[in-house]
Amino acid sequence: MSDRPSGVAPPRLVAVLGPTNTGKTHLAVERMLGHQSGMIGLPLRLLAREVYDRIVKLRGARAVALITGEEKIVPPRPQYFVCTVEAMPLSVEVEFLAVDEIQLCADPERGHVFTHRLLHARGARETMLLGAGTMAPLVRRLLPHAEIQTRERLSALTYAGPKKLTRLPRRSAVVAFSADQVYAIAELIRRQRGGAAVVMGSLSPRTRNAQVALYQSGEVDFLVATDAIGMGLNMDVDHVAFAGLRKFDGQRARLLHPQEIGQIAGRAGRFQKNGTFGVTGEAEDMDADLIEAVENHHFEPVAGAEWRNSKLDFTSLPALMRSLAQTPEREGLKLAKEALDETTLRQLADDPDVARRARDRHNLMRLWDVCQTPDFRKVASEEHMRLVKDFFFQLTAGRRRLSEDWIARQYAHLDRTDGEIDMLSSRLASVRTLAYVANRPDWLADAGAWQAKTRALEDRLSDTLHEKLMARFVDRRTSALMRGLRVREEMLAGVAADGSVTVEGHFVGRLSGVQFEAAQGQSVLETKALRAAAHHAVGPEIAKRLGRLAGEPDEAFRLSPDGTVLWQGEAAGVVTGGAPFSPRVRLLGELGHDAARQRAQRRLEAFVAAEAARRLSPLRKLEVAVAEGKIRGLARGLAYRLIEAGGVLDRAEVRQDVGALSQVERRVLRGLGVRIGAFSLYMPGLLQPEARALAQAIASRETPGWTPASDAVSRLPQDQVSPRALSAYGLRAVRGLAVPVAQLERLDELMREAGQAAGASVLTEAAREALGWSKAEADAILRGLGFAPARKPRAGEPTAWRRRSAAKAEKAAAAPVHSPFAALAALKDQPPPARRSRRSRRRKPKAAAL
Repeated sequence: MSDRPSGVAPPRLVAVLGPTNTGKTHLAVERMLGHQSGMIGLPLRLLAREVYDRIVKLRGARAVALITGEEKIVPPRPQYFVCTVEAMPLSVEVEFLAVDEIQLCADPERGHVFTHRLLHARGARETMLLGAGTMAPLVRRLLPHAEIQTRERLSALTYAGPKKLTRLPRRSAVVAFSADQVYAIAELIRRQRGGAAVVMGSLSPRTRNAQVALYQSGEVDFLVATDAIGMGLNMDVDHVAFAGLRKFDGQRARLLHPQEIGQIAGRAGRFQKNGTFGVTGEAEDMDADLIEAVENHHFEPVAGAEWRNSKLDFTSLPALMRSLAQTPEREGLKLAKEALDETTLRQLADDPDVARRARDRHNLMRLWDVCQTPDFRKVASEEHMRLVKDFFFQLTAGRRRLSEDWIARQYAHLDRTDGEIDMLSSRLASVRTLAYVANRPDWLADAGAWQAKTRALEDRLSDTLHEKLMARFVDRRTSALMRGLRVREEMLAGVAADGSVTVEGHFVGRLSGVQFEAAQGQSVLETKALRAAAHHAVGPEIAKRLGRLAGEPDEAFRLSPDGTVLWQGEAAGVVTGGAPFSPRVRLLGELGHDAARQRAQRRLEAFVAAEAARRLSPLRKLEVAVAEGKIRGLARGLAYRLIEAGGVLDRAEVRQDVGALSQVERRVLRGLGVRIGAFSLYMPGLLQPEARALAQAIASRETPGWTPASDAVSRLPQDQVSPRALSAYGLRAVRGLAVPVAQLERLDELMREAGQAAGASVLTEAAREALGWSKAEADAILRGLGFAPARKPRAGEPTAWRRRSAAKAEKAAAAPVHSPFAALAALKDQPPPARRSRRSRRRKPKAAAL
């Protein structure tokens, strides 16, 4: 006979199963709010925060608690609990209980937790399990009395095929499977389409919500995310594009399972609005069977649930480990693979100090407690184990609390908001560990104060990270312009295909690209009237062209040798300077809104930067290697100076550093395209015609009126020429002359071929003529390179040259190179006659006697 009071319905157990966009989570929240009390477990902290905020708006903050590993907001008497699945306080009795994404019971890492909730988490009146339709057979097997409700998707999901990133439709989400890939895609979309929001599971809820708000508001039309969006995060996405179909699961890179693709693709289309999915970037096309499975939501059923014994034996450390390894006895369950907490426990059990202290039952329970600390930082296992071990020793000695000094030191180290995206993300991960500790009142003496501090610090870091993401991946001017260009009008009748502009049958000017040239009137008044009419006629057309230009792929542009950027064959901008990979381009013309012109100008700059990255790839590769720390020691300093100089460096300036390079450092530099020549450090790849043409287009604006030949010696102008400008032409400054680097290295070869006599080298007339140098030029260059005549030249014989000491060579090299008299002084720099030298020596004793 039942002990249930008469008239009270038996507890209801229902499994609501179906694909994405069936309203399962919405149904569960509505059902929970129909009860006096309730609890819902969600798979992500981000999703828990989203549901918590929603319920707070409906019932007020006093009625709702939020419980996750890193955050606890618990009012005095909450009615409803919103939790991550791992953090659900099952000792609290509630009328309604729901677990979302229950198909995760098959997940190798977290599955045993979801399986426990599937089998044991219950509400007093109603329990609702939400998940994919693939769970139906397993639910029937494990819970034969459960009521199963299947729900159909509210909208259609269809495959749209492969699309380039630059051709994705508005309101698209691009899914990648690493932070580096997410950032690279977001950067490309910023350059090509105005900007993108970024969503990753590692983001704090505050940063993630700010990024989603950026997307939801329409300020940007694209979202770049990891597979975290597959777990019920609700956004208005029309198209999901996979940037890859493989992910690293912690052990290996594997193909995505069809149900994983379906879960992620299902984010496209909300409520009754249809959605599409496809691939982009380097992702291979999906096969027909996979497409059919995703479109029709037909996947292999979940065969078994991951299980781990929840009734642990704390009589001894070996007994605890044996109980964790206990195998399930029920059909449909399989023993879960060893999770992080169990791995950490087994590693610490080998430590004699830990094993000795864990003989006490209370200490053993504490050991298992600390082993369950999540590794938010994703560090090496040894470092995580050291942290857990430190927790264990502090919590089982003295006051059995973590030291205030310890958490204060950790907090002080993290309490800063400087740094870029990666550093801020790393700092936020460490703050999550502190927040986890602060939300354990049995671990800290003043847990409440530290909860407030860590929450405030996380908020500050989150806001800073959001600002950094905005600055890097969103061009606000561009995105604002794109919103304005969404409704495109037809071509104005007054603008002909050849660009001629007419107003009421009168020719008023010509439109070329984005530049308008007005016709001249016969009087000032007529000219002004024509210009006003022409501007009115071509203004909307120029706005359209600026919009098209800003959204064009790189193939639509070309860079001419004089630095003009052509768009569809017509001049659109001119390179005005800047660095090769961050050039400045002036957009031609004057008409158009500032925001539109700024966006078009940035598009031209992005094209020139992309051309520079392609043509000057050796220099870019060296920059990346320096930035990523792949070059160390003296080689790093040399690489940095070489980058600053544009790819050509006087070897004499770095003589000591070059001499001190190890063979390994030389090989590293050589592998990055750097050649250590006799007189210069240079990059042969930058001397190619295509590379030189682009570098010269940028440098020509720096030195107007000076266009030296790249294959001959020329005189430097009076105005100083920067090393970067010289490098653009493959030149080096030597005693007032601009000399091709290749000729300097050829000089070394020719002098070696001629041989040496008494330690001196000879530059023959034939060798000099092969270089194309005059005698005066050759003498000036050799002196500038640190050579001096070994003896007075004899008639009919070539001059023998001997290398000076390093100090004298540096003094010679330091002679003014930009003075108009420098080359003349070099030609007159001859050694004194031998007779005069002997007289000087005879006078020395007399001077000494005085």
